[in-house]
Amino acid sequence: QVQLVESGGGLVQAGGSLRLSCRASGLTFNQYTMAWFRQAPGKEREFVASHVHKDGSTYYADSVKGRFTIPRDIAKNTVYLQMTNLQPDDTAVYYCAIPGQNVWGQGTQVTVSS
Repeated sequence: QVQLVESGGGLVQAGGSLRLSCRASGLTFNQYTMAWFRQAPGKEREFVASHVHKDGSTYYADSVKGRFTIPRDIAKNTVYLQMTNLQPDDTAVYYCAIPGQNVWGQGTQVTVSS
């Protein structure tokens, strides 16, 4: 059974940084593109970033470009979301996912105070 477990969320002040982790199990990790999504209160879930397994390409939502990165550690079956210069608009539940496979983690809350 494929499972994604996120960790690393929390409360941070504006301008601060956080690193989210997503550990995958039950699959051959290096054969799947991994992604992060987020959902703020009262809003739809939105794409944040992805890491393509075939060539290591990364993609970002315009709102996070230059502030977030999505590194991946094959040996640890883990994908990260490194977030810097966090702003109150980044407050959301962040989800790790395997796009196209309908596999999602349970989510981790990130709250940015002004």
